[in-house]
Amino acid sequence: MIRCDALVVGGGPAGSTCARALGRAGWNVVVADRARFPRDKVCAGWLTPEVFGLLELDPAEYRATGATLQEISGFRTGVIGDALIETTYPRVVSYAIRRREFDAFLLRRADAQVLEETPVKTLRRSAGRWVVNDTIETAVVVGAGGHFCPVAKHLRGGADTSSPVVAKEIEFKLDPEHAHRIPATPELFFCRDMEGYAWSVRKGDYLNVGIGRRDSKAFARHIEEFVAFLERRQTLGPGSRPRWHGHAYMAWGAGARPILADGMLVVGDAAGLAFPESGEGIKPAIESGRLAADVLIASAGRTDVGALRPYAEAIHRRYPSTKPSPAPVRAVLATLGRALLRSPTFTRHVVLNRWFLRTASGS
Repeated sequence: MIRCDALVVGGGPAGSTCARALGRAGWNVVVADRARFPRDKVCAGWLTPEVFGLLELDPAEYRATGATLQEISGFRTGVIGDALIETTYPRVVSYAIRRREFDAFLLRRADAQVLEETPVKTLRRSAGRWVVNDTIETAVVVGAGGHFCPVAKHLRGGADTSSPVVAKEIEFKLDPEHAHRIPATPELFFCRDMEGYAWSVRKGDYLNVGIGRRDSKAFARHIEEFVAFLERRQTLGPGSRPRWHGHAYMAWGAGARPILADGMLVVGDAAGLAFPESGEGIKPAIESGRLAADVLIASAGRTDVGALRPYAEAIHRRYPSTKPSPAPVRAVLATLGRALLRSPTFTRHVVLNRWFLRTASGS
C-alpha cells in the first residue's frame, strides 16, 4: 500500500502545478496518470507571458531544454473562407508550444512520485482517508484528469448536465519543401455560424491544425469542410486524410460540475474551467492547481469541506458560470459576429486582447 499526503490524478498542467506547490511545502505527493509521458494532447498550444509568470518559469529557461518555443507577435483572423485580418503587436504576446513537450517538462519539474499507466478505477472512503485502486491511501485526492477525470465523475455521481465543447486536431512535422508555405503567424478561422473556430499554428518545424465547436452536431461534416479548406490553401496536401485526435471539455465556468468534497477537489478541465470565448484551458488549469495547493497548505491538515471551501469560493469568483444563449439569439449573434470580424478594431481589442490573450489593453 502506497501512503501519501495527496494523490493528484492527472499529470497535465493543473496536476503538475498542484503537485509541485504541495511538494515544495513539504507534502508527500503522488501523481497518477493513465498515460505514459510524453503523450499527445489535443490543444492549439500557445501560452501568454502571464502563464510563464504563474509557473515561475522564464521562457528562455524552457527553450534551453531543447523544447519547441515559437514566439508570437501577431495573428491572422477571420471567418472560414473569407479574407483574413492581420493584427500585429510590438512585442511577443504569446508562445506556441508542443503539449507533449510542455506537459512532460512540467511533470518532471514537479519532482513528485509519478505512477504512469495507472488509471484510477476505484475510490472509496475509509477512516477519514481515501483508498484508491485498493493500493494507494491518501488524505487528499486532487482530480486533474481533464474532462473525463474519474475524480470529477465520482464527485458528480452521474452524467454531466452540460454539453461539452468538442475538438479535433492534428500535429505533424513539416516537410522541408512544404514548410515555406506555412506562415509563422497563427491563423484563427471562425465557423460561419460562430459556434466554434479552427486554427493553424506553426510551432517551429511542426504545424498544429484543429477545430473546436460547442456541440458535436454534424461535427464530422465541419471537419470535412475544414480539411477541404486547408487543402485549397495548400496547408494540407490534396486528398489528405489525416488521423485526427479528439477531445472534449467544459467551457461554462464553475458551477457546471461539483468541485469539492471531504478530502477531494478538482482542478482545470476536470472542474470545467476553460475560457468560454476561446476554449483556452492552460491558464485556468495552472491557476486552479496553484489555488488548490494554497488552500490545502493553509488548511493546516484539515481536509473537510469547510476547510476546502475557500478554494470553491475563489474558483467561482474567477470563473463565474455562464449559460448558452437560446438558438434565436445565437443566430442573430452569428450574423453580427461575421460582420464584426471584418473590423480590425474589434478583432484586436475584443477577439484577440480580451478573449484570446486575456489582456485589458490593446497595445
